[in-house]
Amino acid sequence: MYDILIKNGKIIDGTGKLGFFADVAISEDKIVKIGELHNEKGEIEIDARGKIVCPGFVDVNNHSDTFWQIFLNPDLESLAYQGITTIIGGACGSSLAPFVTPLTIESIQKWVDLRNINFSWLSMKEFLKIMEVKKLPVNFATLVGHENLRRGILKNELRSLNPKEIKFIEKTFQDSLKAGALGLSTGLVYTHARLATSEELMNLANIVKKYDGVYVTHIRDEAREVVESVEEAIKIGREVKMKLHIAHLKIMGKENWKKMNEVLEHISLAKKSGMDVSFDVYPYTNTGSVLYAMLPSWVAEGGRKIMLHRLKDPAIRTKVIAEMKKSGFEYEKIEIASSLMDKTLTSRKITEIAISQNKTVEEAIIDVLIASEGRVITSMEILSEENVRMAIAHPLSMIASNGAGYNINHAKTGELVHPRSFGTFMKVLEKYVLEEKIISLEEAIRKMTSFPAEKFGIAKRGKLEKGFFADVLVLDKNKISAPADKERPYQYSQGVDYSLVNGKMVIQGGEYVGVRNGKVIRR
Repeated sequence: MYDILIKNGKIIDGTGKLGFFADVAISEDKIVKIGELHNEKGEIEIDARGKIVCPGFVDVNNHSDTFWQIFLNPDLESLAYQGITTIIGGACGSSLAPFVTPLTIESIQKWVDLRNINFSWLSMKEFLKIMEVKKLPVNFATLVGHENLRRGILKNELRSLNPKEIKFIEKTFQDSLKAGALGLSTGLVYTHARLATSEELMNLANIVKKYDGVYVTHIRDEAREVVESVEEAIKIGREVKMKLHIAHLKIMGKENWKKMNEVLEHISLAKKSGMDVSFDVYPYTNTGSVLYAMLPSWVAEGGRKIMLHRLKDPAIRTKVIAEMKKSGFEYEKIEIASSLMDKTLTSRKITEIAISQNKTVEEAIIDVLIASEGRVITSMEILSEENVRMAIAHPLSMIASNGAGYNINHAKTGELVHPRSFGTFMKVLEKYVLEEKIISLEEAIRKMTSFPAEKFGIAKRGKLEKGFFADVLVLDKNKISAPADKERPYQYSQGVDYSLVNGKMVIQGGEYVGVRNGKVIRR
């Protein structure tokens, strides 16, 4: 007798092959048989007649770690309801290890108030051991944040690394890979990584290659210089010959949207030349960012405290405002998502705040940053729906949330989270597969399962196959829905009748049951 027997479902195995009808038998944490098993018995039997049986989804760009949700809300319900069974943290250049010194944790202060957290580890090895004890409802793996490595040495200095520092960083990085990290992530748009040279990045990329990891990059610019930024990433990938992945590929600003064809062409040509290149995308036209990204880049050099000191200087303030007026940025598209200030500012457009205070929008941005000590997250409606479609349909894309796991009770904080944290995977299935039919169900599930698992070196997950871990979903196509939107993000997705993580039910009958059976995945 099997532990769990899923009968009568249509199997979409994650490889992209056409679906077929079969039963799935699970014992302990593994899939032990797939086939015609009508005469077999299970301790638990699930009748999947009229439903889809597929692998659990792998989210390769998840911020539940750096948003501190794995500690504040370890049930991560908004992920479980989407069918996510594995997440990869350490995204966009920041990870929760290694910390060369305790102050290195300042790399995540752009997303979380550090006054509310504490930690008891420094190395990647120590962090992963704590995560094994912690237990999540999803499997957890992590990249090493490039900003962690730089800030551990330079602290708030903004300069190039000297040879001795480079050697120390490379050793720290190798130690983290040996402990199980999957590769490197960069956040080249952020202050402490902007001065990183291509040579510095290539040195680290060579270490990624040595350990058969993956190099994941949040490119330097996603607007005016997006083409050049993608070209830089491809150049590093081509010269080092390692696995390259571009995080949350998007183009911001209507005047730049037309560049998507050129960007995708560069990526396609790189693939044709033999590169192992891919990218991820989320299905929304609004994006989140830090408000200080609206400032000229030089203002934030030296870190948050120096930035605030500059903004309070009348002469520098005048210069900053003058430069901002020339940027051409669509300020009317910016809303406050969260800040340290009065929650009444949440969901308000920065232009509305400026009008209410009888200020220019540039003055309002500076004053909001000063009042909130530089910690303001924004929501911006500045992406193209057509570009989203193009990216999802592209053969080298995979689906990832760039979000974090929340409970709907988080709404009481007043924070306006991005709907991608609640709806990414189900929205792709609902809108782009079932409604618009721009890709098949089999291909969409491949982009959510085997493609990311294989690219990131996650063994024996991402497929329904004998001997693989039993991360399995039972989906009801008639119920698939992602109601979360920008105005009302705190709504769980629907359509996952059952979700198994390592052979245990996390979602049962469409409801989260509080089982935290995820494992720590090491390279």
